[in-house]
Amino acid sequence: MRAIAATRVSDTALTQAPAAAAFGVAHSFTARRWLMRPADEAVERELLRSISPVLARLLAVRGIGVAEAADYLAPRLKNLLPDPSILHDMDKAVARVAAALTAGEPIAVFGDYDVDGSTSAALLSDFFSALGAVPRIYIPDRMTEGYGPSPAAMRTLHGEGARLVVTVDCGAAAIAALDEARALGMDVVVLDHHKVDASPPALAHVNPNQPDDRSGLNHLCAAGVTFLFLVALNRHLRETGFYELRGMEEPDLRLFLDLVGLATVCDVVPLTGVNRAFVRFGLGQLSSLSRPGLAALAGVAGAKGPFTPYHLGFVFGPRINAGGRVGRSSLGVDLLTARQAEAAGDFALQLDLHNRERQAIEKLILEEATAMAAAQANAPFVLVAGEGWHPGVVGIVAGRLKERFKKPAFVAGFEGGMGRGSARSIPGIDIGNIIRAAAQAGAIEYGGGHAMAAGFSLMGTQLEGFRRFVDDAFAGTGAALAAANDLYLDAVASAGGANIALAQEIAGAGPFGAGNPEPLLGVPDLRVAFADVVGGAHVKLRLAGGGGAMLDAIAFRAVGMPLGEGLLASRGRTIHAAGRLRLDDWNGRTRVQLEVEDAAPATA
Repeated sequence: MRAIAATRVSDTALTQAPAAAAFGVAHSFTARRWLMRPADEAVERELLRSISPVLARLLAVRGIGVAEAADYLAPRLKNLLPDPSILHDMDKAVARVAAALTAGEPIAVFGDYDVDGSTSAALLSDFFSALGAVPRIYIPDRMTEGYGPSPAAMRTLHGEGARLVVTVDCGAAAIAALDEARALGMDVVVLDHHKVDASPPALAHVNPNQPDDRSGLNHLCAAGVTFLFLVALNRHLRETGFYELRGMEEPDLRLFLDLVGLATVCDVVPLTGVNRAFVRFGLGQLSSLSRPGLAALAGVAGAKGPFTPYHLGFVFGPRINAGGRVGRSSLGVDLLTARQAEAAGDFALQLDLHNRERQAIEKLILEEATAMAAAQANAPFVLVAGEGWHPGVVGIVAGRLKERFKKPAFVAGFEGGMGRGSARSIPGIDIGNIIRAAAQAGAIEYGGGHAMAAGFSLMGTQLEGFRRFVDDAFAGTGAALAAANDLYLDAVASAGGANIALAQEIAGAGPFGAGNPEPLLGVPDLRVAFADVVGGAHVKLRLAGGGGAMLDAIAFRAVGMPLGEGLLASRGRTIHAAGRLRLDDWNGRTRVQLEVEDAAPATA
């Protein structure tokens, strides 16, 4: 693979507003300033009347008042599920699909190849199949067809007899494909969540991120939108006597929540409102492993319940995505819709193999991309590209670079002069807007996405012009970039107070993820009683606090990094630690462990 050099972007002055550093840490082992997250003290005092001090602090930091506390701590679908009809075009979409089901009209489902697209397609497949209307599922090949519906795909479906196509997690920007479908006499219902500036030429466009929508549900992933569509469709079929006339039982939509929860975590949408209920109930349903495909995937991954958001995002998700990245794009939905254990097992093994292949490819590209990104240390963003870089892993590499360099990252892989890329951002910088603007300006061929993640395609001759466009777009982003390097603490604990009870309290406030991060605790004045390397890449610690209290801790993947070197050099010294308190079950014994995010010397 040959790296493609991108001219270094202009330096940006990154200034920070004065603020009191937590524990006086202005420059930690990872060169970060520590700050306490602000909280409304009046709200915190009011919450203290009914919940513990730690939970009161955590909720106040998140802006959760007394009125919202119950739904936050115990999210229930019956309290948080909105009326689906508040979504623009929902009733129109429901009426068209219900008419097709009533008439026995064939339905095609067109989905994306990632977790959100695969789960959304599987949701519709499960529901329609339960009514005896097994749909045709079409997942485009990532390498030959690219993202989303194409005119050629619409012609294929028309030739197969489809007159109604439902797109999920795609379609909102597929103007040419939808024009072709209309010309062929096909109706298209779009169920999407990607932000667009204008509605596509579809019969119905259900999307909380379109200009005509006033639902306020813009935090939903595509599977969340699809689930709400099924809630509305199920209600319509019930009210019009569809089930009664056929002597048919309604599908139990609660059994579908494993897919909705999985997509909600993997698509990194905010875990607020109904999304918290989707994940909480989805984890419960997933832990039963009643879906053959997920049971098989858990088997090949060696994962056992009860499952957590970690399992969704780092065990199940990457394997389901692997088919679209380096294998057959439809493998994910094949796995999720499999009804027989044997077939599910075959799909799971293929996905696991593709995931291992993806990891190997990713490692090679990441090494090359990291070296290139390091040369852009003074730039406000990272832009790297390489000939032969696999388009299936550029998104993962962009995410890794963003985490390492604490700034937005753009990564593109080129083949024969054409490049496909992905971008990942930090809070405060809407990468999706930048990519869409670049497409409108002709700086790239195509682009779209969300505030935190986007995709694009461009010609090799456009690379330098695209870099200049992005450079201009980053003017005035210094404050957001500076804030990205600050470490914000939610609360303070002592070594003695960081116990099982506290860890259980924190876990009870989950699920945690995007928009609702797991609390980061500051634990000051700890003597490093023990520090050593374990597993070749991690630093294991025993930290001593006041009164003889001891706290187990670990810094994952820290060896050879500034954090790991700082911790190992601090044996016998006193440090401040920042981390997440986790319950750890080993050989039937429950204990707590601090997963260290950062640390600093206790004295300047």
